[in-house]
Amino acid sequence: MAKVYNWQIGREMDYPYEDVRPKRQFAMVMDLNKCIACQTCTVACKTTWTPGRGQEYMFWNNVESKPYGYYPLGWDVKILEKHGVQEFDAKVYSGKTLFEAAADGESVLGYLPDDLDYAHPNIGEDDSAGLMGQGAHLELPHMNWMYYLPRICNHCTYPACLGSCPRQSIYKRPEDGIVLIDQQRCRGYRECVRGCPYKKTFFNALSRTSEKCIGCYPAVENGRQTQCTITCIGKIRLQGFITTPDKAREDNPLDYLVHVAKVAKPLYPQFGLEPNVYYIPPIHVPPAFLKQMFGPGVDQAIATYRQAVDDRKLLGALLLFGASRDIIHHFRVEGDIAIGYDEAMAEMVRVPFKEPIYIRDLYDERHQSHRTNVT
Repeated sequence: MAKVYNWQIGREMDYPYEDVRPKRQFAMVMDLNKCIACQTCTVACKTTWTPGRGQEYMFWNNVESKPYGYYPLGWDVKILEKHGVQEFDAKVYSGKTLFEAAADGESVLGYLPDDLDYAHPNIGEDDSAGLMGQGAHLELPHMNWMYYLPRICNHCTYPACLGSCPRQSIYKRPEDGIVLIDQQRCRGYRECVRGCPYKKTFFNALSRTSEKCIGCYPAVENGRQTQCTITCIGKIRLQGFITTPDKAREDNPLDYLVHVAKVAKPLYPQFGLEPNVYYIPPIHVPPAFLKQMFGPGVDQAIATYRQAVDDRKLLGALLLFGASRDIIHHFRVEGDIAIGYDEAMAEMVRVPFKEPIYIRDLYDERHQSHRTNVT
């Protein structure tokens, strides 16, 4: 095992390979306060990448209802139980990562799901935690709660799928950090399926090889955001590139949200993979649940997010979600406008803080027609 530095847990850790970070790292931020589980992202991904034989059960993108939804069945509950109780204070994770908790002869602590675990992708949908007794009335915060968690491959800095593959058929692209599987080298041992704690690698029983989310790399290579991002109705996603905290640029919207404002958090950072998909935590969920899922910075993230209406730069960054099909590399706020730029600093999009309101006459003289108010 080599020693690598994981900034999400604030320390060095064991990993099967030396630390070689890509030139830039593919990343995504999702605002969980806005997701309505319409599954448009799931359908867009499914129809684009996994319509073939042997892929029927594969959802490279899926949306789960937490706390009782998961795909495959119990993926996070099972690995958390195997991992056990760990200590994670505000700065440094003192517990063991999945690589450090692995048994002798194994590279990562994991498990292989049963085939039936993939049978119900929408299990637990809209099921709430908590009960309301007869005669009870709603209070704030809600006694009952649930939220939607969209998931794709995290394209981790230290992928467990890569670290567990005996064939070295999984690799990170040096140009953008997207994690891919070489179909020519893969022999279908499913060690990647066993190793990935997020269960985002899938085994194709017909081709006898593993497959996974490819980060829509053909689009990314051409400067466009992923299919799940640009089709999102709720505009909850922003995809681009992220750096490490010491190299963060305030004008990079992803760097700003993750490293500067610190409102976006990784999924289960205690696993030690340094995932590169980040979530703005839902503000109505009990903090204890969120801290287990997103780490100890949840309280600060929620407090900052609640103040976004008074933080013009943060509000500007949030308004750029879903504002462009192309990747936004730079942004700034000018008056009441959030402006996004491409890599060459050419302006791409302008988003007003408040949408203008136009009141039109009932009778249109130019077209000699009446307008009907249908609201």
